[in-house]
Amino acid sequence: MGGEAADGRTTAERTTEDRTTAGRAIGVDVGGTFTDVALSLDGDLVTAKVPSTADQSEGVAAGIEKACEAAGIDPGSVTEFSHAMTVSVNALLEGDGARTALVTTEGFRDVLEIGRQTRPSLYDLDAEKPAPLVPRRRRFEVPERATVDGIEESVDDAEIESLVGDLRDADVESVAVCLLHAYAHPENEARLADALRDALDVPVSASHEVLPEFREYERTSTTVVDAYVRPAIDGYVGRLTERARELGLPQPQIMQANGGVTDAETVRRNAVTTVLSGPAAGVVGASATAATDADRDGLITFDMGGTSSDVSLVRDGEVERTTESAIADRPIGTPMVDVETVGAGGGSIAWVDAGGALRIGPRSAGADPGPACYGKGGTEPTVTDANLVLGYVGADTDLGGDLSLDAAAARDALAALADEAGMAGPVAAALGVHRVANADMTRAIRSVTVERGHDPRQFGLVAFGGAGPMHAVQIADGLDVERVVVPHASGVLSAYGLLAADETRDAVRTRQAPLAAVDPEAVDALYGELADGLLDEVSDPDAARVEYAADLRYAGQSFELTVDVERPFDPAAAGERFAAAHDSAYGYRADEPVELVNCRATATVPRSAPAIESVGAPGAEPRTTREAVFPDGARETPVYDRDRFQADGAVEGPVVVEGPESTVVVPPAWGVRLRGDGALVAEVSDA
Repeated sequence: MGGEAADGRTTAERTTEDRTTAGRAIGVDVGGTFTDVALSLDGDLVTAKVPSTADQSEGVAAGIEKACEAAGIDPGSVTEFSHAMTVSVNALLEGDGARTALVTTEGFRDVLEIGRQTRPSLYDLDAEKPAPLVPRRRRFEVPERATVDGIEESVDDAEIESLVGDLRDADVESVAVCLLHAYAHPENEARLADALRDALDVPVSASHEVLPEFREYERTSTTVVDAYVRPAIDGYVGRLTERARELGLPQPQIMQANGGVTDAETVRRNAVTTVLSGPAAGVVGASATAATDADRDGLITFDMGGTSSDVSLVRDGEVERTTESAIADRPIGTPMVDVETVGAGGGSIAWVDAGGALRIGPRSAGADPGPACYGKGGTEPTVTDANLVLGYVGADTDLGGDLSLDAAAARDALAALADEAGMAGPVAAALGVHRVANADMTRAIRSVTVERGHDPRQFGLVAFGGAGPMHAVQIADGLDVERVVVPHASGVLSAYGLLAADETRDAVRTRQAPLAAVDPEAVDALYGELADGLLDEVSDPDAARVEYAADLRYAGQSFELTVDVERPFDPAAAGERFAAAHDSAYGYRADEPVELVNCRATATVPRSAPAIESVGAPGAEPRTTREAVFPDGARETPVYDRDRFQADGAVEGPVVVEGPESTVVVPPAWGVRLRGDGALVAEVSDA
């Protein structure tokens, strides 16, 4: 978005100047298998991993205590605490959110169920849409009417009283209110929402507060998602805040899906903003630790954890964001880091489908019992078991510092898979699992690059997560990507990203009009209102940077492109930026009028982030060697300790570099070197 900081600095200047080490800060990211911790300690970075727990706050507390014990400090001396969790996305994926009611305008009860005409399986006659989060019996109508020009029929007090009784009888745990055209004139909706909040002891989500922009279905869906996950978020954040208090920590700052953090009370009121907060933190961490090379168009971020893999882009130093996401086929219109997710992680289970094909995920072994090699009773083969059988992970490796591996159990699980699939033993099955998992993740990378007009060969690949660096180089090789960066804190980079994330708030307002006919002063005044509202919400208005954008489209188009704009608002400049963006996205400019649809503003307060200093011992020798199996055969492969990897020149593959939270596997025809900030850089060998 366009704009500049209050002190006149550009984004690049702010990034380099503001990211300095300050105090003691801790970031905790909860994943499906492990909870990751990054502790910035007066210039040093201490990391830890612990198994995730059913009540995520328990694992968070355990991880904080482990990291602080390793650092030799008391948790009470930590000055900043940032957190990313999976509570909201889990509620959506598992369908165990709140018993929610929807209140809408009379005649629009079924908007949530009708949705859009587009179908994911156009030619599948048996395809079924997911059941709406709110069944029809809990969708209530009220007589009222607003148009884009104003209120035509107000809500009647008797109707409100009757509605309160119906909601009490339905025994609901949360209420979503979405009235027609409330984005333009919210008076009826605001009055109704306030009355329900006074009369009912349940949270009420109103669309003009959650997503004040047009498109009835998307606004309704987003508001319903907010209401559906809000009790879970409210309860979890409350427990987390209490645990933080018991440990002597400050109140947590929570990562939002837009890539910025905010205070705990704000996300308790705006729960939908926490969906995909963990993946967003990873992308922020990748952007902060793996600067784009001058000869690259940007970065492909690749985060492979225990249950899934997340892929995103960083271009021109900026994290890509979108307002057109969907989780479990539920559209969500709030700003999010643009992440493509596939159900292939270290704990993803390998299986054979009815046609005899080998498949990976989306079902996962999770943390308990976990992969067969965890020795906790799991028997189904997973990607982690395959990596152990292939020698990419050693049988003596302690995952997270505490979990020893059972190689025999992994081989037994892969042997059973081989028998079912008709393969020649556990090694062949392991190679198949590794290949299929890589293919799934390659498709995800193509979806954010090739399918959007970007050449992946012009990007660098940043690999992180517990399993990402193990797969990244072979994936890059298949895409002809020539450089892979594995940051020093790669195994806990989402946790590190929490330390690197700025405080961020977003605002949007629909303003539909032909661009040539808008009053520039009126639009600029609207941007001023959005900015003033955001500055009232952030922690330090004087330090905040406000940026502006507009959603534009050609007349007759159904969807928009978002472009940066400056103040004072200039319609001609905005139109030219849109034409350039349309040409880049679709390959042409149209000789058609341009329409303004939405005005957007984002306020950002920079937060300090820890610098990662170089680690490594020049000239260090491999710790050991072991046989590792690559597509071209088995190789005796040197194994280095990450914290003692040589800092003078590249080592030719095959080579394995093991760290406390992740392992880097470099196949033949590639080399790996240590960068000054502790990152490992793998590149195609010149030999």
